[in-house]
Amino acid sequence: MPQPRYIFQSRWDLDAPLDDVFVVLGDVGAYPQWWSEVRDVRTKDHHTGELRCRSLLPYNLRFTTTPSKIDPESGVLEATLVGDLNGFSRWSLTAHATGTIAQFDEDVTTNKTLLNVLAPIARAAFVLNHRLMMNHGETGLRKYLADHRLTS
Repeated sequence: MPQPRYIFQSRWDLDAPLDDVFVVLGDVGAYPQWWSEVRDVRTKDHHTGELRCRSLLPYNLRFTTTPSKIDPESGVLEATLVGDLNGFSRWSLTAHATGTIAQFDEDVTTNKTLLNVLAPIARAAFVLNHRLMMNHGETGLRKYLADHRLTS
């Protein structure tokens, strides 16, 4: 059975210093504190963990995220994803006058039989589900950063 490929991009304009955003996005174990769709994380270390995500549609995605690049100078956090999703995700951070732009890029295939079977008729719903998850993530991160200033 073919594994459908999904390429996602999101851009978050955040009112927080780049260093703060980098620290929070790099701490995968803390994602459930601010991102409601990241239901739980079993951490292997500070940057590596097994995530269980669920958005509006009634299915969980479980995958391990392992860093492939952590570069504070260039503002890049990149990880390899293995499990129900296989591929990579990347945060690219850029400072601007009022805070930080967080560009999210993800290129994955699904490794979950039900999603692969339904993809021809439900792809649009899966994409919308991802968009909803990203919107909630941005809202949660904005609030978390406002409540937890890490640098001055």
